[in-house]
Amino acid sequence: MSELWQATAPIENLRKRAEIFAQIRGFFAGHNVMEVETPLMTSAAVSDPYIDTIECRYHPLPGQQEQIRYLQSSPEYAMKRLLASGSGAIYQICKAFRNGECGRRHNPEFTMLEWYRPGFDHHQLMDEVEALVGPVIGINGFQRISYAELFRHYLDIDLQAVTVTELAAVTRQHIDVEMEDENRDNWLNLLMSHLIEPQLADKGAVFVYDYPASQAALARTAVNAEGVPVACRFELFVAGVELANGYYELTDAVEQARRFQQDITQRQSEGLPVRPTDSLLVEALENGMPECAGVAMGLDRLVMLALGTERISEVIALPFDRA
Repeated sequence: MSELWQATAPIENLRKRAEIFAQIRGFFAGHNVMEVETPLMTSAAVSDPYIDTIECRYHPLPGQQEQIRYLQSSPEYAMKRLLASGSGAIYQICKAFRNGECGRRHNPEFTMLEWYRPGFDHHQLMDEVEALVGPVIGINGFQRISYAELFRHYLDIDLQAVTVTELAAVTRQHIDVEMEDENRDNWLNLLMSHLIEPQLADKGAVFVYDYPASQAALARTAVNAEGVPVACRFELFVAGVELANGYYELTDAVEQARRFQQDITQRQSEGLPVRPTDSLLVEALENGMPECAGVAMGLDRLVMLALGTERISEVIALPFDRA
């Protein structure tokens, strides 16, 4: 008889998961941040070339045309529309979906925490992330280091001087890869994920900030103290695990539309699916979204870190292969 009906996570782990979720909700209640809900099925997909959205089909009444919808990979776009509608500080705990992401730390359907703080920049938001996460995982003293410092420290690479050819050569010294690519960020992402992130495993909690301006995604850009253009964003790594991704949010509608088109162009050049982008987000920005910072956090991974587990199936009741 099959045992696939059984939960993979021990009940005690699920009980601890519920306690952590209650702790999170209590944190935001104490900070006057409102819990919200937004649609899981959307009319537009995320444009990020590195995220593959899951499609679904809506069958309306007979005689009406079938509609393609997309399972959200993040509630970001919808929550920004709420901010532009005057919501004030908001957070959401919800399901998110990503194609092709299944493994020890990934499940195609996962639980995300996302929140937005009008009046905050990304440095202030790092303070709040630390205040939330520290007690959950039992870590004090979060470190902060810039993206450029990481590459100098671990790979002796000066990001201002290094060429794409040199990045490719360094990558091939350490990683067996046959990729031919003129996209600088693709090489940086390989070096970051394969060589630098593993070395953060014994560093506790580390905020990495000031990513290259070319990796801004939906964050604004600025010039840092060294006169270098950077993305106003951060990522949090705990024990080498990427846990959260935060932005000092872009509020410029024209720039947002330009970045959407840039993503489409990159998707076309790399042979990736091109799907509708969110014109409603652009309209919301045109009508005015408050200056704010926002962050997305993987809650399954947070529970894994709190419990010291090695596999996401130990903290999810019924993962993908048993859904």
